[in-house]
Amino acid sequence: MSEKNVEVMELIETLYTMVSEAWGVPLGNDKCIIERDNVLEILNEIKSGMPAELSEAKRLVSARDEFIGNAKREAESIRKNAEDKARAMLEEQEIVRVAKAHSAQLVSDAEYKSKELRRVANEYVDEILRRTEETVGSALKSINQSRVSFRSLSGAAPAAPAAPVAEVKAEE
Repeated sequence: MSEKNVEVMELIETLYTMVSEAWGVPLGNDKCIIERDNVLEILNEIKSGMPAELSEAKRLVSARDEFIGNAKREAESIRKNAEDKARAMLEEQEIVRVAKAHSAQLVSDAEYKSKELRRVANEYVDEILRRTEETVGSALKSINQSRVSFRSLSGAAPAAPAAPVAEVKAEE
């Protein structure tokens, strides 16, 4: 767990403790009194502790889901239109056969488009997450180098460098 996550968890625990130990309001069993400024300060610290990449990743996943939803709706619309056209052509046997073939082709095309859109959206999100991972890894490397530099300038014994992100993943 990164240092920022530990700090955020500690802040959440502090907030939980504040609420659980707060004075109760008379005749209000589920209500308590807490200091607004302290709570707002803790909440602001929690907000600043959340990495920007996390909100970007959530936004991308949400955009991908919306993209896939639109593709499904479009595919359903195309399929419904194809079925409606097929029903309208029931008057003659040859027309019915042609309509069924056309309908099947439209459904197949719509399913293919839907699968292709999903694949492209997944690749896009994966690429953005990969870039985010590289950025976070680069930032961690820079922090580790700054720490080593700081320790060498301050004359302190060099501490063991933090495990690289890739190694941390492998250990989990």
